[in-house]
Amino acid sequence: MGGIINPNETLTRCSISRSCSAFILFSILYNFLELYFLQDLFSGFSGSPVLLSYNTSSSILNAVVSKCKILHGRYFATPWLCSPHLQTLFLNYFGRPPPLKYTKQLFSTADGETIALDWLSTSHVSGDVASEDESVPIVVVIPGLTSDSSSQYIKHLAYHTAKRGWKVVICNHRGFGGVSITSGFSYNAGWTEDIRAVVNYLHKEKSMAPLFVVGTSIGANILVKYLGEDGENIPVAGAVAVCSPWDLLIGDRYIRRRRVQKIYDKAIAFGLQDYAKLHQSHFSRNANWEGIEKSFTVRDFDDHATRVVAKYESVDTFYRRCSSSTYVQSVSVPLLCISALDDPICTTEAIPWDECKANKNIVLATVKHGGHLAFFEGITASHLWWVRAVNEFLGVLHSSNYMHVQEKISKPNIPLDSSIDHGRYFNVAEDGMVAELNNDQLTMWKKHM
Repeated sequence: MGGIINPNETLTRCSISRSCSAFILFSILYNFLELYFLQDLFSGFSGSPVLLSYNTSSSILNAVVSKCKILHGRYFATPWLCSPHLQTLFLNYFGRPPPLKYTKQLFSTADGETIALDWLSTSHVSGDVASEDESVPIVVVIPGLTSDSSSQYIKHLAYHTAKRGWKVVICNHRGFGGVSITSGFSYNAGWTEDIRAVVNYLHKEKSMAPLFVVGTSIGANILVKYLGEDGENIPVAGAVAVCSPWDLLIGDRYIRRRRVQKIYDKAIAFGLQDYAKLHQSHFSRNANWEGIEKSFTVRDFDDHATRVVAKYESVDTFYRRCSSSTYVQSVSVPLLCISALDDPICTTEAIPWDECKANKNIVLATVKHGGHLAFFEGITASHLWWVRAVNEFLGVLHSSNYMHVQEKISKPNIPLDSSIDHGRYFNVAEDGMVAELNNDQLTMWKKHM
């Protein structure tokens, strides 16, 4: 005869089975999302220290970075964003940027391209009368791939930089910022001609104002490459590179290696496709449009579009020649580089640690967590840690005697007599509405810029 089944025992076994299944599912999800809530909990949410890598004889470290409390403190990640993926996704889909309104300026390059420069000054964010002091520093910002002045993290940086009394100008990539591609060439990860032209123009027109440059993600790669290409002969007082990919070839291998990274790869590829569709006439003439439409990875897009337009024989050649890591040794201006060790897009494998330490002008700051361009802090996740770190570093550098000064007059690669002087200026509201300035408004705006 069979034994009598105990209902309580059956329920207990079912309960244990469900508990085990829930634990396994939680473990899989915890590891897949790279959550670190338990680590933070066990450490009492003490945050992680900032690791500084530098040349031991660096005057920039001793005179500037040593006075930066944020870089010598700890980063406390928002508890409910306890994952590099949660941080990165929250930034892109929510971000909580402060409200602001840009003034747009159209810049024409020597090859006939139109660049959208979006300006933000103290008067735009505080309502106060703008200062007429021509010596107020200007921060030029280079956005990341498929990003522009409307991106969440760019708004965070622009707002808080302008709030402290400085002027900010977003140097949008070709085809971004509400303008069409007007030449036969679109931007790429190694295209430095536009930032060089803009910086040279600002140096000529606003010679009393120190110029600082901040690059983010691909914009950071462009920045470091530009600094290395021009060396001492550059009108930049200081710079910051945030979440740079450094080595594009290593980055390409990394983003196609793991399943979670492949999700980012596909998402970025779709963003590039959207960019191409906005400028279909350009890409259909100068690239392989059929290949672009079928691109499911960044490498696919670069093979059918980027390298073709830029005339590189292969994607790997494009990645090698445009990687900023090979230009680190030639950087001659004070440069702070900020990266998160858990960046899900720009791997730490690509960071040129030794090259950065060999250059006395560079200080590399890394933190354990932060994701890609996120670094949210506080319970409400209303602030980005790296934005505070950037502004503190530039502020201390500005008050020091270690700003870079161009020793000789350069002959810019792009003529300074750009049609920008005859270009149009616009107000760009937070909701994207654009209104051209009339003559009286334009006169007033130029007076305060």
